[in-house]
Amino acid sequence: MRYRAGHWSRIHKKIIMTTPKEILHQYGIKPNKKLGQSFLIDINVINRIVHAANISQEDIVVEIGAGIGVLTENIAKKAKRVIAVEIDRNLVEVLKDKLGVYDNVEVHCGDILKFDFNSISETHSSKIKIIGNVPYNISSPLIFRLLSFRPVISDFMLMLQKEIVQRLVSVPDNKIYGVPSVILQMFASAEKILDVPSTCFYPQPKVESAIIKGSFREKPLVYLQDEIFFTGLVKAAFAQRRKMLINNLKNAKFLEGLSDDDLKEALDAAGIDGKRRGETLSISEFGNLSNILKEKQ
Repeated sequence: MRYRAGHWSRIHKKIIMTTPKEILHQYGIKPNKKLGQSFLIDINVINRIVHAANISQEDIVVEIGAGIGVLTENIAKKAKRVIAVEIDRNLVEVLKDKLGVYDNVEVHCGDILKFDFNSISETHSSKIKIIGNVPYNISSPLIFRLLSFRPVISDFMLMLQKEIVQRLVSVPDNKIYGVPSVILQMFASAEKILDVPSTCFYPQPKVESAIIKGSFREKPLVYLQDEIFFTGLVKAAFAQRRKMLINNLKNAKFLEGLSDDDLKEALDAAGIDGKRRGETLSISEFGNLSNILKEKQ
């Protein structure tokens, strides 16, 4: 492993190879149930995450939920800079103590759902790489927040509840294919790369986890006249999954200005049978239909 001269001289003075369990014991850390804390303690999984992330010495990495800093430390050895975001003030103190030997690590105490990714990108004149073990209760809002900052994010690697990962990478004609699937895949390429059993965590969660890896597209998969309109269309199509697409569109408030004939004409122009359900439409079909309906407004 090669280190830049800027921080190797400090790192060699204090590298204590401790396991996650030893760190928890050393600092007397007890998981905070309200924050949904569950610490990844499997070193092999941590190593696989770092390897799969393809971190280079030019990368600016924002780590979500740095916890006790085991993953952070591994990232710091490869990245140009790491901004470790942690909401638990007690863990922030642990991170500052444990990672003080790395001059390329910055510990930020705060809510990742309020974090300003733009400022980090501007400060370093670089796009950001996102890595993190995400609490299950903020998975969906986090995905949509990352989407809103996609111009400054290059790629991401997130550990989420397994069912959520499966939903995000799902394809049409599948019960778990839905709003998050369509919207994420319109703006990013993503794949599930690893299942992570509950035994890899302390305390053990009641659900299994998985890791999703993806990168944001320079342009949407399909040209969109109005991205907000597209998102509204997708949500409307899945408003009642068992209903036919045409009926869901008739009930959509943001389409109230369009007549039934307008909706039928748009579906015909897009080559979509209105009797289909939203879950059968491809990403491209959603994009094309969005553009046609937008023109009719």
